Parts: sequence; C-alpha cells; structure tokens
Amino acid sequence: MAADFVHLHLHTHYSLLDGACTPAGLLEMAKLYDMPAVAMTDHGFMGGALDMYKTFKAPGVKPIIGCEAYVAPESRFDKTQTHPDFRGYHLVLLAQDITGYHSL
Repeated sequence: MAADFVHLHLHTHYSLLDGACTPAGLLEMAKLYDMPAVAMTDHGFMGGALDMYKTFKAPGVKPIIGCEAYVAPESRFDKTQTHPDFRGYHLVLLAQDITGYHSL
C-alpha cells in the first residue's frame, strides 16, 4: 500500500545552503516509506532535474520536477526597497508534463 504523503516542496544538494539530500538518497527514503512520488523544488535552479529524473525513473517512484521561484515586487534587477513591507516571496512551481517542464 502506497503512503498517503508525497513531498511537494523539497530541496536537494543542488539548492546550495538549503538542502543536503541527493536524488539517490531521496529515492531510498521514498522507497522506505512507500511514497509513490517525490517533488524536487530547488531554489531558482533546475540543474538537478535530469539527475532526479534518471535516478527515479527506473525504480518506479514518480519524479515531480519543479523549482522554487522568486517573486519580486517589481523588477528582479531592482535592489532598492521601494516597498519596505514587501520584499518578495517564493513560489513553488511544479511541472505536470513535458510542456510544464519546458515552461519552467
């Protein structure tokens, strides 16, 4: 019986200073807890997506590829605080299919 819980917001070692797990270690834990899928949402970087996909594809645990994007109040290049109470947010984006992956 598969677990009712699936991680949809998780940082790997590709998200420097935020995560320490590797895709292989993540797969091991997903199998241990009988998770049907796991999402990888590193901070503003999708460099580990291929590693995650290749690691998870063969064993049957569904890899959900995504990233945690930064939402700025105006331009991402504007470093001044024109809105002192609003510095921006993080937004978790998940790809539903190959079209979604290309959009990320």
